[in-house]
Amino acid sequence: MDFLRPQTWADALTAKADDVDAVPIQGGTDVMVEMNFDVHRPGALLDLNPISELTTWEQLPDDTLRIGAGMPYVRIIEEVGDRLPGIAQASRTVGSPQIRNRGTVGGNLGGASPAGDLHAPLLAAGAVIEVESAARGTRMIPAADFYVGVKRNCCERDELIRAFHVKPAAGPQYFSKIGTRNAMVIAVCSFSIALYPGEKRIGTGLGSAAPTPRRAYAAEEFLAGEVDWSGPLDDRVVVRFSELVSDAASPIDDVRGTANYRRHALAVMAKRTLGWAWKDLGNNGKAA
Repeated sequence: MDFLRPQTWADALTAKADDVDAVPIQGGTDVMVEMNFDVHRPGALLDLNPISELTTWEQLPDDTLRIGAGMPYVRIIEEVGDRLPGIAQASRTVGSPQIRNRGTVGGNLGGASPAGDLHAPLLAAGAVIEVESAARGTRMIPAADFYVGVKRNCCERDELIRAFHVKPAAGPQYFSKIGTRNAMVIAVCSFSIALYPGEKRIGTGLGSAAPTPRRAYAAEEFLAGEVDWSGPLDDRVVVRFSELVSDAASPIDDVRGTANYRRHALAVMAKRTLGWAWKDLGNNGKAA
């Protein structure tokens, strides 16, 4: 196995172009597990740790946050968690403190597992993924278009994930996850919601409930059109919203849970997160 260690981003893009099968690694919290269990044995590893720019973030002139793909979860929580509450909540559920100190959103995106914890809040928050190749330059890909199959994203073979872009929260955001225990567990399913009261708009994200992470578009449109943005939640609206979230899933039966359980859990999480978010708006939300 070759071990490639470029010192600059330009060198990393060149190395990836020269060996498109080289697997990028930074935190290694997923890649090393697959290697240890002989699930995947790449011919080359592309170590991105020397590239310090991948571990930084900045606020762009339009207030969008650009967060490097190599920024670990613990720093996302500490440094931008107040502006990205849904993403911070999901980051707190990832593995152990050791994994949160090493794991990255870039790794979550690169692996594209349906069960990845960060996918749902990235979808709900309307994140955009920045990828780049030496040959074609930069592409900006909405999170909703990024996932194309089980553990597959839309990156070309010579592209690397450089950053993700997301606006600071314009309203309450929440993330909820069901697992077989409270920590160190892969999600049975997960759900994220983001409220945009100024635009009268809803964002959602479903995880571990379909071949790819996805949004519940029908649920978003229904809630945005039916809810009284200045008043309490109507129980009928909450129930129908939860049903539409459940309907958006296409889960499977596996060792972690049945498809029926996942659909039920998503409906429950949709009710709860909507209730929490509505309470934060100060509109006397009463869903639970």
